[in-house]
Amino acid sequence: MEAYDYVIVGGGSAGCALAARLSEDPAVSVALLEAGGRNDKLLVRMPAAVGDLIKAKGPHNWGFWTEPEPHLDGRKLWWPRGRGLGGSSAINGMIYARGNPQDYDEWAQRGLPGWSWDSVLPYFRKLERHHRGGDLHGSEGPVHVSAGESDSPFNDALIAAGEQAGYPTTDDFNGERQEGFGRYDLTVSNGRRWSAAEAYLSPIRGRANLTIVTDARTTRIRVDQGRATGVDFVVGRDTRHAAAAREVLLCAGAVQSPHLLHVSGIGPADRLREAGVAVVHDLPGVGENLQDHLDVLMRWRTRGLKTAFSQTRGLRQLAIGIQYMLTGKGLGRQQFLESGAFLSSREGLSRPDIQIHAVMALMADHAKVKATEDGFSLHLCQLRPE
Repeated sequence: MEAYDYVIVGGGSAGCALAARLSEDPAVSVALLEAGGRNDKLLVRMPAAVGDLIKAKGPHNWGFWTEPEPHLDGRKLWWPRGRGLGGSSAINGMIYARGNPQDYDEWAQRGLPGWSWDSVLPYFRKLERHHRGGDLHGSEGPVHVSAGESDSPFNDALIAAGEQAGYPTTDDFNGERQEGFGRYDLTVSNGRRWSAAEAYLSPIRGRANLTIVTDARTTRIRVDQGRATGVDFVVGRDTRHAAAAREVLLCAGAVQSPHLLHVSGIGPADRLREAGVAVVHDLPGVGENLQDHLDVLMRWRTRGLKTAFSQTRGLRQLAIGIQYMLTGKGLGRQQFLESGAFLSSREGLSRPDIQIHAVMALMADHAKVKATEDGFSLHLCQLRPE
């Protein structure tokens, strides 16, 4: 048996931040258990490889599918989720968007003290190492935030088209005004993806009181007299146990956190019994009420404008990877998703309810359907599903 003060299950964004924060105290011991690997490969570091990371199940991507959606003609939807240190921050589009201040204020008004915009802004500033500076951004935090590097005329053309259609523009989606067309800030540092693992774990790997175990799949939370006392986990063919003297912190994501609770006997009693799981604690709501953004895709071909297809096709893709690996320069530094918009679908709204991600590629279904010619895609999502 391995014994620690804190056992963190899941090395995604939350798990990385918790591991860094808790291990600041040298008097406590912290274990971080991650089912995936270290995510230190070139494919993860290079922003241009984002399409390869999200399109297929593999060492960096759990590759979930939803259940058949009755309101989408029974279709199952591809649902990529990050696997390995950094979690989804190691495979996402690297867009840095904090959300709208009114959303946070609404949460506080609904009974969540400490979640108002004025309450959370200092923590955003604390985590940021932001290229903009100013009162709304931090400059000394672990999360590097930079401007995109693309010089493609596509981004300026998109913003100009938005203006022509009567929409405003904004210089900072995380600034005074979110609404409008503009360029996204990115979690990229000097042309390298800056995941939560880079931000929070890389600087502290030498801490003697922090144990990071990768390829460690947690299978059960142990409970004694109503208290979580540790977890069982599997590494290779070995089943191990990590005891937690203070707390077990569950950071396994929107899918695996409730799943792990269920298989540990924590959740709605009737559902657990139906699945043949012994009830340890009847906790209604576990595994229910998930919300995510529905993404609607629109695509256009282009003439005379080179996009990701012609820039990366054939041997060019190999050349981009080699150049990036050897020098850190070239198209490998770009993720082809640097502009977009936050818009209101109708008049009278107090804040935007639609977000647009503009991708310089003619692709579909999270890059599972790759481009065969030059073009661009607009991803439109509903910001508040309810």
